[in-house]
Amino acid sequence: MNPLKNALAQPWRRYHRVEDVDVDELRTQGVRLVLLDRDNTCVPRDRTAPPESVRAWFDRARKAGLALCLVSNNFHGTEVAASAEDLGVEKIDHAMKPAPFALWAACDKMGVPREQAVLIGDQVFTDVAAANLAGVRPILVDPQSDEDLWYTQVFRLFEEGAMPDPSYTGASEA
Repeated sequence: MNPLKNALAQPWRRYHRVEDVDVDELRTQGVRLVLLDRDNTCVPRDRTAPPESVRAWFDRARKAGLALCLVSNNFHGTEVAASAEDLGVEKIDHAMKPAPFALWAACDKMGVPREQAVLIGDQVFTDVAAANLAGVRPILVDPQSDEDLWYTQVFRLFEEGAMPDPSYTGASEA
C-alpha cells in the first residue's frame, strides 16, 4: 500500500476547471459557501486577472445564492485583494494551507458552518489536504496554466500517486 494514498488526499469531487463545477449540484448537496484558491485555480499563474469564463461562473454561483471567498496561500496580499475586488468576493491571503485555520476563519467570516462549505483548488497537498483537515469538502480542478512556482512543480510530481481515486466527476468538452 502506498503510504501517500490516504483520506487527506481524496477530493470530494474532481473537475477539469472551476467552470465545470455544477452550481446547481452544489446547492442540492447543501453547499452555501464556496471557498476558492486563487493561483492557477481562478487566476492562471501566467496572468494577473481571471478569464471571462471564471467571472461568468462566479456570476452563476452568486445568482444561485452561494457565498464566495478566495482563500490563498499567496503572500502578495495586494494581488489577492485585487483579484477579490475584481471578482466581487471576500478574501483571506497568507492562508498557509494545508493548515486548516484560514478555512475555519473564512467560514466564520462568511457565517457558514464548515459542513456547508467546499474548497475548490488545484493542488492536492495544499488545497485538498487543507479542506479535509478543516472539515470542508474539497473539489480538485486542474491547474489553469503549466507555469508554476518551482516548489509547486515538485509537489505536482507526487500528486497523482497520492490520490486514491484520480477520476473526474465532470468533464468539459472544451
